[in-house]
Amino acid sequence: MQEKVLKPHSLILDNRKKLSLTGVEDVSGFNEETVSLKTTAGGLIVKGSGLHIGRLDLDTGDVEIEGVVNLLNYTDSKTDKGFIQRLLG
Repeated sequence: MQEKVLKPHSLILDNRKKLSLTGVEDVSGFNEETVSLKTTAGGLIVKGSGLHIGRLDLDTGDVEIEGVVNLLNYTDSKTDKGFIQRLLG
């Protein structure tokens, strides 16, 4: 049995228009206003306008999101809430 190695998580927000992330395990959902991600540091919700995923490589855990970023919100990684419940708080 192989042990799962957690990749380090980091994010870089460049002028609120380009968000570069590492340590992403999954993209739970996305549209032009919200991107929901599962990272090694827990759930992450990105809100803004005109959001789109410019680059996605789940093998390496790298994601780039472009558009205007208004909010970054980490959620508890141990929560059992569904995607919609996490978005609505």
